[in-house]
Amino acid sequence: MLRISNLSKTYPNGVKALTDVTLNISNGMFGLLGPNGAGKSTLMRTIATLQDADSGTIMFGDIDVAKQKQELRKVLGYLPQEFGVYPKVSAEEMLHYIARLKGVANDKERKELVKALLEQVNLYNHRNKSLGGYSGGMKQRFGIAQALIGNPKLIIVDEPTAGLDPAERLRFNNLLSEIGENIVIILSTHLVDDVSELCEDMAIIAGGKVVQRGNPEDLVLGLENKVWSKRVGKDEVSRYQSEYKLILAKLSGGSMKVFINSDTDPGNGFKPEHATLEDIYFSNIS
Repeated sequence: MLRISNLSKTYPNGVKALTDVTLNISNGMFGLLGPNGAGKSTLMRTIATLQDADSGTIMFGDIDVAKQKQELRKVLGYLPQEFGVYPKVSAEEMLHYIARLKGVANDKERKELVKALLEQVNLYNHRNKSLGGYSGGMKQRFGIAQALIGNPKLIIVDEPTAGLDPAERLRFNNLLSEIGENIVIILSTHLVDDVSELCEDMAIIAGGKVVQRGNPEDLVLGLENKVWSKRVGKDEVSRYQSEYKLILAKLSGGSMKVFINSDTDPGNGFKPEHATLEDIYFSNIS
């Protein structure tokens, strides 16, 4: 269990990145959903011991993360949003190097580990290819391979599928699902579909605060029969925003379509819509 209690962080420029964040996260895939600048990366970096909070605590089992950084790092796998690679080094060479840094000194043991990891992330046939020649999805799968060295009990992945094509995104998400059954995996993203497809537990963070928490299906069920839509002119959107609880407005079929939250039929040409996790997301960040 990862226990985050009353965590706050303000940067020297005055930006309040986190305000009183409290979360308890159990084994499995946990989705942390929020827009860019919401505080997701700050929270991930703090959990990963890369920066300190101003106040609050993080406990992973019996490990006090702020006071026992090295102990946490022994059981941590981390794939940051900006994951750089040495372009002229092969995947196999790089994994051997990282494994040595993580204390896998025995040559035979390390060779077996690297082979198993490359097979697990479906890169074994590309093991001798320079990392600079990898596609975006291959680099992300390599990133998971390095994060798995040392049998981590906690894995953090920050915006892992941003920029991937649909096929690479599917392969990467399938990989996360396979490894996420018996350990804690935190998936930090702004992509609603990733959380909807992968996670049984989630939180939405906006403005440095947790604004929603729960099982994605339960959250959507709670909004069912409360979402309504209507096609309007572009110049009418602001009026509907002032008159109704607007969830979002988007271009659809060449015209604007507004979605609102209402417990009862609002009339005025609105039609009922099935609730989605996207509706939950935009209801909480708008």
